[in-house]
Amino acid sequence: MLVLASSSPRRRQLLEQVGVQFAVDPCHSEPAADASAPAEEATTQAATHKAGRVAGRHHAWVLGADTVVSCGGKLLGKPADDAQAAAMLRRLSGRSHRVVSAVVLLQPGGQAYARRVVSSRVTFRELDEEWIAWYLASGEPFDKAGAYGIQGRAAALVRAVEGSYTNVVGLPLAETLDILRQAGLWRPAAVPATAPAPGPGGER
Repeated sequence: MLVLASSSPRRRQLLEQVGVQFAVDPCHSEPAADASAPAEEATTQAATHKAGRVAGRHHAWVLGADTVVSCGGKLLGKPADDAQAAAMLRRLSGRSHRVVSAVVLLQPGGQAYARRVVSSRVTFRELDEEWIAWYLASGEPFDKAGAYGIQGRAAALVRAVEGSYTNVVGLPLAETLDILRQAGLWRPAAVPATAPAPGPGGER
């Protein structure tokens, strides 16, 4: 049995669309974030924390994940309000930034089985205040690291993506499937069609 330690509908849909069988038990606490910490370190710590908290409730394999946006050496978390979201979007405007995700798989009993960290580079168009107001009006920026979700309206803000697209959505799918297959939790067999590709709602 596999348990996904995340409330993110995007992560759930990505796994469902390739036929991974799992239950969902979100971890509702997150470690205190250090905005100056290296992105790889911050995401690995957060993903391990989430998986570890949930592993204490199940004798099962547990998958934890975390995603951060790093721009100019600063980690951008989830905005609390319109003002924070607008400030993050101004920071991203016309620049390239990194989206970094860590995926952690724990064995039944809580021992670490595998970890993967994936980085993608995203370049935004120049955003004037009209662009920012247009995106804020969608309601999408909240519950998303960096105040945007590329799978929704924010696709119009992006000039280029280098690396894993699904990592920018919130779960590096190829790397995740590699470790699930290695653990015997998934294989590329024929699966029925499931949910459509991720839409604009939900956290990353």
